[in-house]
Amino acid sequence: MPKNKKKAESSSDSDEGPVDRNVPPEKKAKMGSRTTDKEPTWVLEGKKLVKVREFKGKNYVDIREFYEKNGDLLPGKKGISLTPEQWRKLLTLAEEVNEELSNR
Repeated sequence: MPKNKKKAESSSDSDEGPVDRNVPPEKKAKMGSRTTDKEPTWVLEGKKLVKVREFKGKNYVDIREFYEKNGDLLPGKKGISLTPEQWRKLLTLAEEVNEELSNR
């Protein structure tokens, strides 16, 4: 014979459904990822920025989409960091890229 199991009564009168009591901890920004006034910054459009940044003792041109969290502007995943050599190479290609764009 099946045993009668007593259903646990809910103390909630709302229709919200189950509440997750094990909320994962909020992800924290990595050290050094916050923007500072020390970094030269240019706005491309909206929150798409170009910055000259130092990382592990080396300089990079960082072209990245930023997002706002708790009033701070933080770097997002969408972007690219170029070494000075890669940046200079990109600049030499600019005329060819512009020409290709004008042909479309």
